[in-house]
Amino acid sequence: MSLGDKTVSHEGIIKKVDGNKVEVSVVAQAGCASCQLKGVCSVGEVQEKVVEVEISGFSFKEGQTVTIEMKQSLGTMAVLLGYVFPFVVILTGLIIFLQLGLDQGIAGILSLLLLVPYYGILYLSRKYLRKKFQYNLY
Repeated sequence: MSLGDKTVSHEGIIKKVDGNKVEVSVVAQAGCASCQLKGVCSVGEVQEKVVEVEISGFSFKEGQTVTIEMKQSLGTMAVLLGYVFPFVVILTGLIIFLQLGLDQGIAGILSLLLLVPYYGILYLSRKYLRKKFQYNLY
């Protein structure tokens, strides 16, 4: 099995069914959330995340427990798009603006402003990304 074939799966509960779209509530736990000392420790946290999944040919009901699955490689791509590429944009912009002789404060602000077109492009390509980042329900 290659890296692209590996999947990540979580148990979830269907919160809402709307035509061919289903909202699934997934409880994400930190690695130590199941520890016996979690009541004393402030490191462990539990978060509820809602994921929208397009379905076809299946009938699901609200409150039904399902398994939601996604390719591991898509998770890696999401991290790259959300964290790594913006960092590279800021760092590259900062280096370029400093090399042009701008003041450090101005260079920093302009570097941060480079994120506006970056996230604008991500926003404009949301339909493509929604098709690429597909979840499967079981």
